[in-house]
Amino acid sequence: MSAEQSLGMEPNAVEPGALSQRQILVIFGALMLAMLLAALDQTIVSTALPTIVGDLGGLSQLSWVVTAYILTSTVSSPIYGKIGEDTVAKLSSRRRLSFSWSAPRSQASRRT
Repeated sequence: MSAEQSLGMEPNAVEPGALSQRQILVIFGALMLAMLLAALDQTIVSTALPTIVGDLGGLSQLSWVVTAYILTSTVSSPIYGKIGEDTVAKLSSRRRLSFSWSAPRSQASRRT
């Protein structure tokens, strides 16, 4: 007798609130995309940094450029998060609305 059976659980039972395989893959893909964009951003900034510092007047301005970049990245992250949440909320409400309109239509067409 296994531990799952002794606790009264089925061996392949899915816990409520557990993520499906597809949901896990979507989340993982989104995280990988975010990391790719962050790496590209860092690459672009590090490539352009000597030119930016040269235009500002020399190596003594390097710390100001890096600090400005870090501050803008830090401030923009929550803003991007809020925009993303709002976009997902709008898309999911539209999807619910479209499903709520299509369900009665499909049932009406089946009756006739």
